[in-house]
Amino acid sequence: MALHIVIDGYNLIRQSSTLSAMEYISTQEGRDGLLKLLAQYKKIRPHKITVVFDAAYGNSFAESKTRQRGITIIFSRKGELADDVIKRIAAKERERAIVVTSDNDIVDFAVRHDAATIDSQEFEAKLTMASYAEMKGGEVEDEESGWSRTTKKKGPARRLPRQRRKSRRKISKL
Repeated sequence: MALHIVIDGYNLIRQSSTLSAMEYISTQEGRDGLLKLLAQYKKIRPHKITVVFDAAYGNSFAESKTRQRGITIIFSRKGELADDVIKRIAAKERERAIVVTSDNDIVDFAVRHDAATIDSQEFEAKLTMASYAEMKGGEVEDEESGWSRTTKKKGPARRLPRQRRKSRRKISKL
């Protein structure tokens, strides 16, 4: 099953200290910085990526969709929020979607439609690791993925609910 990463663009930019500093210079600079990080990530993990930005106060009555470096970029149409576009994509993609946002309304909607979610700051850490891995020419593993010896028993009492386990499996593929 191919994953489709759907990113709330401005939410991710404003949650990141690096990208928000770039956005302070200009909005376009912040978007370009995010797209550069995503392009580096896409070289290592070839998932389908869609970034959605607000253009609710723009003058276009149609949704604007472009592709850059293998990443789909969507600007919402006039009067529509990026949140609505993200919800529409999450409802369509369902289990294939991983929604990247810190907006609780979008997270709740995505979970109700069987899409996995990941916090913007957590995803930024994955982007940073991918950027580092590309510079080193290899792949970097998460510290969570390592095995450690333990005598603690793990039985059904410690098992996460099925929905959370499915979500974690998808997020581990990032």
